[in-house]
This record gives sequence, C-alpha cells and structure tokens, in this order.
Amino acid sequence: MATSIMGSAPPTLLHLRCPTFMHRHVATATARGVLLSLSLPRGRYRRFRSTIVTSCSAATAERPPKADKGASEKDKRITPKSTDFSRWYLDVVRDAELADYGPVRGTMVIRPYGYAIWEGVQSYLDSRFKELGVQNAYFPQLIPLSFLQKEADHVEGFAPELALVTKGGGKDLEEPLVVRPTSETMVNHMLAQWIQSYRDLPMLLNQWANVHRWELRTRPFIRTLEFLWQEGHTAHANAEEAKAMAEQMVNVYADFAINCAAMPVIPGRKSRIESFAGANVTLTIEAMMGDRRALQAGTSHDLGDNFARAFGTQFLDETGELVHPQQTSWGASTRLIGGIIMTHGDDMGLRLPPRLAPIQVVIVPILKKNTDTEAVLAAADSLAEAAKAAGLRAKVDASTEKTPGFKFSFWEMKGVPVRVEVGPRDVAQGTCVAARRDRPGKEGKQFGIPLDPTGFVASMRQLLDEVHEGLLSEATAFRDANIVDVQSYDDLKAAIEAGKWARGRWAGSDEDEKRIKEETTATLRCIPFEQPGGSGPCFLTAADAAEVAIFAKAY
Repeated sequence: MATSIMGSAPPTLLHLRCPTFMHRHVATATARGVLLSLSLPRGRYRRFRSTIVTSCSAATAERPPKADKGASEKDKRITPKSTDFSRWYLDVVRDAELADYGPVRGTMVIRPYGYAIWEGVQSYLDSRFKELGVQNAYFPQLIPLSFLQKEADHVEGFAPELALVTKGGGKDLEEPLVVRPTSETMVNHMLAQWIQSYRDLPMLLNQWANVHRWELRTRPFIRTLEFLWQEGHTAHANAEEAKAMAEQMVNVYADFAINCAAMPVIPGRKSRIESFAGANVTLTIEAMMGDRRALQAGTSHDLGDNFARAFGTQFLDETGELVHPQQTSWGASTRLIGGIIMTHGDDMGLRLPPRLAPIQVVIVPILKKNTDTEAVLAAADSLAEAAKAAGLRAKVDASTEKTPGFKFSFWEMKGVPVRVEVGPRDVAQGTCVAARRDRPGKEGKQFGIPLDPTGFVASMRQLLDEVHEGLLSEATAFRDANIVDVQSYDDLKAAIEAGKWARGRWAGSDEDEKRIKEETTATLRCIPFEQPGGSGPCFLTAADAAEVAIFAKAY
C-alpha cells in the first residue's frame, strides 16, 4: 500500500519564494480564482514539501548580458570558447536566435530557428519509430499525485522536481495534481484498461509532449523547468521482448546522434544508482561536449513489471494464466539541441550538421556597381530553385542593406553548412564558389562549382556529406583524445582534475560509486556496450572486474 505523502490535512496555497512573476501569479490566483495555479500542499511530510520549495526558490538561470543596441558589431562578438565556455554557449544561443528567456526564471522561449532544428529531430526520430510499428498518442499533462505514489522508487526519484497544482477554478482540489514530469504512471493507468489478452501485445506507443521538472540550476536547452521531448512506452508479453525493445531504442538514438547529428556517442548501461527511478535497467548514449563534460543525450529503460504491478495491469497469456506485462520507456529531448551546439560550435557561432540544419545551403549574390546585377540575381535564384527541387533546403540572401562580408559572418553564426558565392565573373564563367562551414578560411573554399542545375545539385550533395563527415570526424577525434584509461583511483582523480573522462575496470559497490562522486564530483556515465573483454583488477577495489566503466563530470 502506498504511503500518502500529503498527509490528511487539506492542501493549502503557499506563497513561494520564487521569481517575482511567479509570486504575483500565485497571489493573484488566490484573490481572483484563476483556473490553475502552481502551489504546494501543507502536510506532515515536511521534508518532501521543503525540498520542492527549496527547488523553486533556488532555481537560477544562466543568462548572457543583454547586448547594447548601440554597440558596434565588433563589440557584439561572442565570447571565445577558450575564455569562458559557459558564456560562449549562452552567447551563441542568443546571437544565433535559437532561444530567449521566458518571464519565469528557468523557462525559455524556443525561437523559430531553434524550433526548426527540433522539427528536424522530430522528423528523423518519428519516421524511425513508425518503421518499428510505434504509434503516436497523447496523454494528459495533469497527473493525480496518487499515481506517482503507487511506485515507491518513482515518486522518491522525482519528488524534488515536482510542480503541483492544488487549486482549480478558485477552489481547493480534492487531490493535488502533478504537472507531468514523465508519463509512466499515466500511461500505465490506461494500459491497465487497454490490455486484457496476449493478443493486445505488444503495445507500442509514443508521445511528443512537454514536461516540467523544477530544476535547481538551469541552462537553455540543457536543463530548464519545462522542455520538449518524446517519450515512448511499450508493453510486451515477456521479459525477452522488453529487453530487446529497450536495446533497440537506445540503438535508434545512437544512430540518430551519429548519422544525423554528427555527434559521436558511447552507448552503454547505467549503474543502479544512475538508473531511472522505477527501472530495472537504464541504457544511455553519452556524448562529450566541447568543454569535455558528458551529456546524457537519450535513454531507454527496461521497466520489468514494476509499473504493471503497481497499477494492476494483467493479461491472459497463451496458456490462460493471468500475468503482468513487461514494459519499456525511452526518451530524447530538446537537450539534443544543446548537445549539438556544444559539440560542434566554434568561436564564430553554430556549426550545424547538414541533416538537421534548417538551411543547408545559403546563396549570397555578390552585387557590384556597373555590373549586370540582374544576371547575378537570376543565377542565384536558379541555383536555389534547383536545390529545393532536389529536396535540399536552400535560401538566397539578396538583401542590399548589408555587405557580403556581414552576410558571410551572419550565416556562419547561424551554422549554415554550405555558403555559395555568385558574382558577375562567376556568371560569365559558368561556375561559382562554395565555402564549408566546418572548415574556416581558404581550407573550406571550393572553386569551380558548376552553375548548371544538375552539376550544382550534385556538388551540393557531396559537400553536405563531406561537412557531416568532417564534423563527426573532428568530434570523434576530440572525444577519443580526452578519454584516459586508468589503473588506479589516483589515475582517475588526476584525469577528472584535468577535465577528462576516465575509463577503467570497475567492480565497485554503490557505496564506492557514491564515494567517487563525493570526492571528485564525477559520476559513472555508463558501462559501454563495447568492452575490451577478459578481466582485470578494479581500479578502486582491486577486485576482479570483467567490465570497464566511464566516469566524468556531466551536465
């Protein structure tokens, strides 16, 4: 039987020490009876209540300084990565027009260019899910608190991050409602009604939605109070099918990261401590960012029958026996956009992988006085139309108020993979010049690109593939150069102190893992699927270890 977190006392609206906007909202809700208001219930479980209040009051968001509207373009340049990586990241998010800050601290507004990248993520993943027979659905955002209480590990894991609704229509609710942090409980409530027989299985569902987690410290795309994601939920007749599904989905994420986002990742298994609350096993893909911190870029969970038991989900198997289904859940979020920025970006701004870039090719006409500008503009438009007809995302920047040099810098900041320059001489010669975003200066220039539609499109396809491979190769080399194989705990501490990842044989306990985290702030990122084989002494305990694990500081 689940223990009530709320106690017997009715919920009471509290004034939270949150940012001014939220504080006013709560007070107004009290006076005017607004439909919904975020609040916290009083009850005998003070630790639970104070944890959430602390999370709310302590939430801080990293913000770049506002740009001075009167400053010169030189003064607005982004902070170099080597000077301040965090500031560089925030500058790029701002100047590339990916996102802005919402009025509630810790929230963000995703701008059209940033959302277009997310649409690319959605398009790729959604098509892969459907190839596997997964169907899209949508589940309510408001979840009864009692649902979370049914799975003890689940509620304990999410308690510090919950946002609760205790009033609706100006009246106290009979039961507090959780603003969706994840949907395992809501999905299982419905599965208990939908699954009756083995013929109903497997059930493969996915939803594209927003979720809320009251984070302590936020950063655009990486960690915000509200974010967008997809969450898949499946139910199977036996444990073998569920295990295979969880593994298949983490491989889908790894394929996306490598072949679409040009982001090298290490797929592996989480430790028990780092696993999802309520899961038997959590699988992950881990990526190294430009500051050498780890980013968990996608996870897949084998839930066993934990949630099915909690919600009483049962079905008649082929022998007529009443059994619980085995389940999985898996998800990836807008944090992938932050990962792409921090993996590929440079001191000029974004460098977007071509398969996700909203604009793959930007064409800049070079217009000069006393030349045939109409012919140049016509050539640029013709190239763009040919590219679009071939399925490429192309744009002509024919604006006259900015110089070509300014345009070059602007589109470099936006991370467009290929820039094409067309001038009067190019039109006369029947060729143009292309510049790859992944290679600065003359190294990235390619001359003699044909102006005829067929030759131009073929050249663009080749260049876009080369940019993808270039970004992936560069990021892979950077990652591999910053992973240190360790033989002792001193080796690990030295590697972490140097800002690198530590990889070594591991047979430590949960307490050993906690000790490493406390003493170094590094966490066990994963036990990679790819293992060297054999066995050897654990770098910490010297016990025989058949697996290696990776430790690193992380976002």
